[in-house]
Amino acid sequence: MAKKRPQTKGKPQVTSGEIPVVGAREPCPCGSGRRYKACHGREAAHAVTELVQRPFEGLPGEGDWVALRELVPAATVELRLKDELPEDVPSVTLATVLPMAWPALRRDDGSVLLGLQNDTSSGDISRDLADTLQRALTTEPGSPVQARRAPADGPRLQDLLDPNGTFEPVVHTGFEFWVPDAENASGEVAASLERANAAAIPTVKLTGVDSAYWCETPDKNHLRWVMPHPEEKLLDALARLHAAGASSLGEGTRLVGSFRAHGLTVPVWDLPSAVKAEDVEKPAAEFAERLAAALDTDAPLTAEERRARGGLTNRQVTLS
Repeated sequence: MAKKRPQTKGKPQVTSGEIPVVGAREPCPCGSGRRYKACHGREAAHAVTELVQRPFEGLPGEGDWVALRELVPAATVELRLKDELPEDVPSVTLATVLPMAWPALRRDDGSVLLGLQNDTSSGDISRDLADTLQRALTTEPGSPVQARRAPADGPRLQDLLDPNGTFEPVVHTGFEFWVPDAENASGEVAASLERANAAAIPTVKLTGVDSAYWCETPDKNHLRWVMPHPEEKLLDALARLHAAGASSLGEGTRLVGSFRAHGLTVPVWDLPSAVKAEDVEKPAAEFAERLAAALDTDAPLTAEERRARGGLTNRQVTLS
């Protein structure tokens, strides 16, 4: 028979909301007699690490949040908060990445740069970013914000950002936005900028459709398009177009597969090296119309469409 756990005497019981965080091997403050990691620490760890499949859902520009997190090297977006900024914080700007992979930076003038492409301590990127943002607002000017584990019950970006605000990424050719006067940068700052710029893949955001980004690589160019539609329905629609020979963006272009990132699907097209961003604006808009019609179709897939769907699914890569 299993041994009964001895009852703890003489220790006051506390409610779950009052239990402080202690070391994993220390007795749980609730008075159960068990170690914290085997008692309320287990609940706290689960709350922190549970994966949120769509961390940017509900934010304006969800597809662009995903693109800037996973696909775009250098971009910035001015963020608007629900509450007014502190008097000594003139602005808050989201950046794809910051020097030294800092989570955030409070500049000398008090403005805040919030880094998006960082390792996170929990399964909820939105909560981690919100915690970093709140700390950045009160950090000493001229200082970076250090990484830490966000409180499991802390706010998320959806709680802090204005839901009626716009999300308009500005894609940069390099990382000069890191410093106020990049042209006169010298020493290690200049060297760091040079290294970062050399590694950046040239990227352009299309203007005619949402969350689509052209990029240039040595062998060929690509279009990567973050789409908000439910994955299964989107794959069916892409398969219908692929089987009908209507999935390309013009001569020499080809739909080659897709990424899966933060709960959204990102179809990818190969483009000839001569095809620039402006060359795919019109074909992308025309494809969006064909896709909308295919998404409205509920008929079962034909055998040819099922084969096309299988090919697209086999070439799908999960980024997050």
